[in-house]
Amino acid sequence: MDLKEIRQLIKMLENSNIGEIEILEEGRKLRISKNSRHNSETVLVSGPQMAAALPQAVPVPQNGSPEPVAVPAAAEAEDSSANYQEVRSPMVGTFYRAPSPESEPYVEVGQTVEVGQTLCIVEAMKLMNEIQSDYSGKIAKIMVENAQPVEYNQVLFLIEK
Repeated sequence: MDLKEIRQLIKMLENSNIGEIEILEEGRKLRISKNSRHNSETVLVSGPQMAAALPQAVPVPQNGSPEPVAVPAAAEAEDSSANYQEVRSPMVGTFYRAPSPESEPYVEVGQTVEVGQTLCIVEAMKLMNEIQSDYSGKIAKIMVENAQPVEYNQVLFLIEK
């Protein structure tokens, strides 16, 4: 199940009287539930690929407990987010770290970058769009693997202030 299908399920749930959907597919469990206490949705995911695709998702406990398990990495990320500036994708496309497969990547973790420096390319509709840094600082983390699809506004890099 891909991200597009999950989004469609969420929209269908929003527009219906159904309170929860649970799907088991290829050893992965997906549960989408309307959360009446906070009047929002909670997406619970189990499986490495789906969890990576949905950063707001938390694992479904295998002991059958209906309560979600807290994800410590999310809390850790919130605490440290004040030290980083995010470079986000301005479009949907494919992320490339280098101008060609034979070339060196534009940037590496730990490298210092300046405002206007090219960080990567996002290919959209056969057009190569250079993504430049809006910040000066040190590359703390590259959030996307080379040649992977990215969504609009997805975080690509964290730059340490």
